[in-house]
Amino acid sequence: MDLNFSGPVTRVVTIEETTQVGQARREALSLASQAGFNEGDAGRVALAATELATNLWRHGGGGRMYLSVIAGHDGPGVELCTIDRGPGFVLAQALQDGYSTGGSQGLGMGVIARQSRVMDVWSDDRGTVVLARIHAERAPRNADLAYGAVRLPIKHEDACGDAWHLQVQARQLTLTMIDGLGHGVLAAAASEAGVRASALAPAGEGAVDRIARLHAGLSGSRGGAAAVACLSLDNGAIDFAGVGNIAGSLLIADTSRGMASMPGIVGVQYRKAQAFALHAPAGTLMVMHSDGLQARWSMRDYPGLQHRHPALVVAVLHRDFDRGRDDVCVVALRAGAFE
Repeated sequence: MDLNFSGPVTRVVTIEETTQVGQARREALSLASQAGFNEGDAGRVALAATELATNLWRHGGGGRMYLSVIAGHDGPGVELCTIDRGPGFVLAQALQDGYSTGGSQGLGMGVIARQSRVMDVWSDDRGTVVLARIHAERAPRNADLAYGAVRLPIKHEDACGDAWHLQVQARQLTLTMIDGLGHGVLAAAASEAGVRASALAPAGEGAVDRIARLHAGLSGSRGGAAAVACLSLDNGAIDFAGVGNIAGSLLIADTSRGMASMPGIVGVQYRKAQAFALHAPAGTLMVMHSDGLQARWSMRDYPGLQHRHPALVVAVLHRDFDRGRDDVCVVALRAGAFE
């Protein structure tokens, strides 16, 4: 599988009243069109979005829906994710047609599951996160890729200065993350220049060479932090290099290993990046994020979450550790799941 995917800015719809359900449906249809879905597949996306938004308003006391176009094995898909502060529920019960905690017909969760290739739920004392990923009907069974991402600008800004890029070529997966200095249009211009440079990189390029490529690509911009993880799909070896405040972690069984970045500003000035050799056995969860997310999170506080879909992990981490005063980008992926 070859892949060259630049992560889009996540769309957010606040659901606090019934009229906003329609807005969620329209945003979902817009993304279905971007993904190239036909009328039937777009209808499935719209139906799932309507049911998710309705459940969010009716049972979760309101909240937010995150919407994104996602990369897949055989073309893009659409991800819908809702986050609330409600009382939660048990997924196995909610999937039974007729089960309801709010006096409805109890068909919503079952409808969402039938439209989705992936559906996952996390519920705790802070609320509930519901994830649905929808691919075209014609897509193969393995259409979904085991990664998740949130990319959001600081409040009251449209441009996001954080960006990420995913490349799979020549049996190597390369995840690149850039945090443009500051926020707003100029920070976004810097990170987008880095993404363009990363997208043009040749197959098999190492992490230090990729950082040098980003440095050249960001030249003339305000610069930023950057990190690159190159994962061998054959043996799980990782070649990692980072400059600035990009955090990285490998979650292996019950342990967590950090991925260290060096001081400097890519595109402006830094000493030559240092490569670190790591290893990610199949099943390892790799998480990278900008400093818009607090670094004090631990999977020990979320028993079982590490083994759920990476997109669910990303949503929960963003829910609980977003600083709220900067752009934020979080990406997680599962080693051994990109064959």
